[in-house]
Amino acid sequence: MERLCSLAVRRRLSSLLLLLQLFAGASTEEFLVFGPGEPIVAVLGGNISLPCCVEPGMSAENMELRWFRSKFSEAVYVYQNGWEQTEELMAQYAGRTSLDREFLTQGRAAVVIHKVQASDDGLYSCFFRKGRLYDEATLVLKVAGVGSAPRVHITGPEEDGVLVACSASGWFPKPQVQWRDLRGEKFLAFSEAHARDAAGLYSVEAALVVRERSAGNVTCSLLNPILGQEKAMAIFIPEPFFSQVSPWTARMWLFLGSVAALGLLLLGAGYYTWRQHSMWAKARGEQATLRGAKEDRQTKEEALKAREWRKAVYLAAGGKAQLYADWRHEKFPSWLVTLDPESAHPGLVISQEKMSVTLKDSHEDSVSTCSVLGLEGITSGRWHWEVAVTDGDNSEWALGVCRGDVNRKGWYRESSDRGFWVVGRFERCYCACTVPETVFEKRFSHRVGVFLDYDAGDVSFYNMTDGSHIFSFPPASFSGTLFPYFRLRSGGVSLAICPKVGGPEGPPVPLSLPGAGISSASGVDEVECPLLSCSVEPTLPSLP
Repeated sequence: MERLCSLAVRRRLSSLLLLLQLFAGASTEEFLVFGPGEPIVAVLGGNISLPCCVEPGMSAENMELRWFRSKFSEAVYVYQNGWEQTEELMAQYAGRTSLDREFLTQGRAAVVIHKVQASDDGLYSCFFRKGRLYDEATLVLKVAGVGSAPRVHITGPEEDGVLVACSASGWFPKPQVQWRDLRGEKFLAFSEAHARDAAGLYSVEAALVVRERSAGNVTCSLLNPILGQEKAMAIFIPEPFFSQVSPWTARMWLFLGSVAALGLLLLGAGYYTWRQHSMWAKARGEQATLRGAKEDRQTKEEALKAREWRKAVYLAAGGKAQLYADWRHEKFPSWLVTLDPESAHPGLVISQEKMSVTLKDSHEDSVSTCSVLGLEGITSGRWHWEVAVTDGDNSEWALGVCRGDVNRKGWYRESSDRGFWVVGRFERCYCACTVPETVFEKRFSHRVGVFLDYDAGDVSFYNMTDGSHIFSFPPASFSGTLFPYFRLRSGGVSLAICPKVGGPEGPPVPLSLPGAGISSASGVDEVECPLLSCSVEPTLPSLP
């Protein structure tokens, strides 16, 4: 693993020097992540390591480490807070990956994939994060396996020769087929067909017409292009077999006569046309496959370039750009919110699973404010959760965060100077509880995202239906514990916490309409969001 990382460092030395020039004067804790510069070859059924390292060398024990496929959410292995995290793993890697921690204190780590499968073939990324600093590297894994030896047999007479068939299974990737005669010369004209089983392994069927001049040993061989391993099988076709073919054909021509001869000629012409069409269609299919592979490689290369560009723009903005709704998985992990019945007002009804709250039908205490807190408090980090609002246009309600020491007895009104950072519907308008309050011209979505950056003192709200930014409170200096906050005052409104899921939370969408800036009350200049990272092939801005 050390040799692979050293080779990658040397190959990217020029890039490192350029980055050092761009970020001269930055914190000495900044780092870069490197992976092997060449593809890693894995054998089917075996184990393989995917190594990555940090430069300059530093301990990675307290970092967040993640190996994933084409998307950040397609986790292969996640290491966080000193432990393996299994909630986000893709199903196909459950129980098949482990972390090699031998050199973790030196900044080198490797994920081991056990019992390698054909589906493991492809592109991987390793992601290292320490605080607000992070970087990632790309690795290529090539899976290879040698299947069964070819089985060769004579099928029967074909045109002016003998049809010989060759078949095999269990190969990966698609094997290269060759036919050779007794002198070792290759046959160039033969048919070939491939198929894949449920495990993704290839089977092959190849057929060759052997003419009389090629009588003798005929060999069918299969070659694995990655491992360079070959398996072959020969079959002997005796000379008398060909002597039986020609007389039989001549007697058939004499028996059928001139009319039958014409019919056979037409049939032969049709068969020849069909074979030519089949070969043409096969060639077109192979060209389409090659073209698709090329386009896929170009798409991945563009995605990697875009990721580096997005990171540079984000760092240039000082980490202040409003990017949370689009980067919520990468930047703001989901906070698992459950309601605390002990903190709930008697006029509220908490669901059995502690995930939603409504007003009691009999509640008529207009001089009391009914609220409830989340069970777990937050003292550091970046987190987000989503709340579904039902019948919110005809009721009074609020949601957001509050300090644990606020006064919630009797009737009170929320505001940021009292330890409440909330938005909602008050009387007949939607607003944010600033001082003075900020009134919104439009009503909210029925799905609101709360994004909390405790260390930066930022609380932001997003429309999770279309991804647009609703409001950001001015930067605050948080102290103590903050709790998710939910308040109901009137009407049949219901607030429900959207459950955390392991896969993607839906396709990302633009944060704002074209030409519109990002709403903020923090005094920071409005910033257009150029850092979209969509799972549905977005149109990226032109790269520098």
